[in-house]
Amino acid sequence: MEISSAQKLAWENKVQKGFNITDVPLEFGLLNAEVGEAFTAWRKDLPDFGEELADVFLYVVALAEMNGIDLDHEVSLKIEKNVRRVYGRDHNGVPIRVTDG
Repeated sequence: MEISSAQKLAWENKVQKGFNITDVPLEFGLLNAEVGEAFTAWRKDLPDFGEELADVFLYVVALAEMNGIDLDHEVSLKIEKNVRRVYGRDHNGVPIRVTDG
């Protein structure tokens, strides 16, 4: 499934179910809670870790839709930018960005 399709389907579900479609700060708070649930599922090796990651994704695409962002396009641009970036290492071996791409 393409990101744009998931974004539209997630939005349609929110509208049909009467979920939040206007309060951006609330949506960020709910996203944060979902990230916490995904972390807990990973940390405890729970079988619903994938489902929790899917919840995180759905909140992210809903935030994009709520703000008129074509996340499919933005992700493509960001991946291209990341590929062009060059990293070196500092004296501790930590990756340091050398060029922005």
